[in-house]
Amino acid sequence: MSVRTRVLILVSAVAVLAAVGLASVLHASARADRRDHTQAGGPRVTPGAVTLTGHGRMLFRNMAWGPHRDEVVSVPAGDPSGPRTASGVKCLRFYAASGTGVCLQAVHGPVSDTYRALILDDRLRTLRRYDVPGIPSRARVSPTGHYAAWTAFVGGDSYAGTNFSTRAAIVDTRNGELIPSLEAFRIIKDGRTYHAADVNFWGVTFAADDRTFYATLATGGSTYLVRGDLRARTLTTLHPNVECPSLSPDGTRIVYKKRVQGLSKDAPWHLYVLDLRTMRETPLAEQRSVDDQAVWRDARTIVYALPGDYGADLYQVPADGSGTPQRISGAAVSPAYVP
Repeated sequence: MSVRTRVLILVSAVAVLAAVGLASVLHASARADRRDHTQAGGPRVTPGAVTLTGHGRMLFRNMAWGPHRDEVVSVPAGDPSGPRTASGVKCLRFYAASGTGVCLQAVHGPVSDTYRALILDDRLRTLRRYDVPGIPSRARVSPTGHYAAWTAFVGGDSYAGTNFSTRAAIVDTRNGELIPSLEAFRIIKDGRTYHAADVNFWGVTFAADDRTFYATLATGGSTYLVRGDLRARTLTTLHPNVECPSLSPDGTRIVYKKRVQGLSKDAPWHLYVLDLRTMRETPLAEQRSVDDQAVWRDARTIVYALPGDYGADLYQVPADGSGTPQRISGAAVSPAYVP
């Protein structure tokens, strides 16, 4: 093969790679542009006043394509698929309780994105800002509104495997005091203080006493439900194979995702409810794998997200294991109920 032929082959290969790269960029740009336009047949979304003190409202991150994509929107709790009122506040993860909200945001930079947590008042105005050291994953506010928590991936971006690292933080929304990582708490496992280099925490959920909370601890290849004490700064293991817990309104039960043997390693979870007094587990009727921190709509109903055409859709299922899953809202994630 002559030198000229080799040069021609090399130039052709470079041209093909350049064309493929340009096509990819144009395709991504076109898709991003389409996301700014309202989808045909999608939900009606209009700007308006959104507060955390209205009665009978449901708030969530709007995933529908259009000018209000990623904004926190409000709908009547009794009509979750109805018209949406957009707040103008964009969040990757969101939650609210008792007039306090937490919003995890991406801050887009010229080279890479950074992330932050915003503490919001009842009109979704920013009260405080905190840097988040990775990709936002979970967010919660205590029933009193006095505490907020968030989880971020500081290594990896999925709970499905084992090669990831998370950091869970808690902030006192009244004075701004931040606990940047639950790893500073003392772990009590099997009645003894436990130390390990591989501990990870995620999925905080609060009780109503402004002291007790629950979360997931991962260590040694296993996960555990832990009960946290904000005053004693302790975390005590309660039950194995619990991820992303969410405490019921009366504080007696936890809904969570449990790894089930025989399922795909990429989608290994089913939803269960755990009775905290008896430690009895009840599998819920949803048979698909749910990678979400579910929400209690009320004492009888669980709400959660599953992948959808525009990111995620919201479903509900009875908390006692009966019934069948019901899709309640499309293109939506991170729900919170304002009673």
